[in-house]
Amino acid sequence: MTSTEVPSGGDRYALAVDIGGTKMEAAVVRGDGALVVGSRSRQPTGRGATAESLDAAVAAIIRHALAQLPDGGDLVGAGIGSAGPIDRDGGRILPVNMPLADGYGLVDAVRGAASAVLGRELPVVFGHDGGALALAESWLGATADARSSLSIVVSTGVGGGFVVNGAYIAGASGNAGHLGQVRREGGLTLEEIASGPASAAWARQQGWAGATGEDLARDAAAGDAVARAAIERSAKAVGEALADAATLVDLDVVAIGGGFSRVSDDYIDLVQLALSASAAHDYSRRTRVVRSGLGDEGPLIGAAALVLR
Repeated sequence: MTSTEVPSGGDRYALAVDIGGTKMEAAVVRGDGALVVGSRSRQPTGRGATAESLDAAVAAIIRHALAQLPDGGDLVGAGIGSAGPIDRDGGRILPVNMPLADGYGLVDAVRGAASAVLGRELPVVFGHDGGALALAESWLGATADARSSLSIVVSTGVGGGFVVNGAYIAGASGNAGHLGQVRREGGLTLEEIASGPASAAWARQQGWAGATGEDLARDAAAGDAVARAAIERSAKAVGEALADAATLVDLDVVAIGGGFSRVSDDYIDLVQLALSASAAHDYSRRTRVVRSGLGDEGPLIGAAALVLR
């Protein structure tokens, strides 16, 4: 879905901020879920990100976003979806993929950057990025009709969030849905097996000469057996983890997004096969795996939904 494909209407807006292990983005999102044209921008993050570099990036993307707020628009708050774990009560992030940013005060940074532009303090709602995505998918995306759903991202990291009977399940500390940190074979986490960087690293150990998930996609499509095996290994691990989640939570549907989920045309099908083969009961085997309905706008729509919904 693109911003031009969301129904028009509504004068309420939210500032949406999404921060992950590779990049952070911000945009202004209308009350019906449409991104305001021109308001979206991004800055890099990465394993070397520090409090100082994140401060500068937050300020840059928020200045850009708020410059596009329509005249007279009612900006009701800021929603943040962040790579986790998060300290929701303390407004801090404790990200696996940005170790130098452990304990970074993201809520204060967003509030301060917005206040510097607006001249007033903006209410801020904070959640982890998987939960924000789940909320977006249940609002406007692929899980809108589900009674019980999980939405996940397979990208630099692996994370997700649950929505049950229309309600986002945040958990006691706001961290429910961290599927990527569930242990799998050999004591590794799912993220250490199935993410884009992990899959590329495994393929290199098998003698493959590429470097990135994009290289895996290209080489697998050209018939490289090792690249294809890395993709199948990722999908199998994700499907088996989802079978466990479906058994625990009794899911109707799982929506998958994120850059590495697009590494092959049949990635979602491979995940479905692994889930169905691994699930312990008929009810969990019936869980459907689908592609995200919101594309790369989903995390920002979800961050805004923390405020708007």
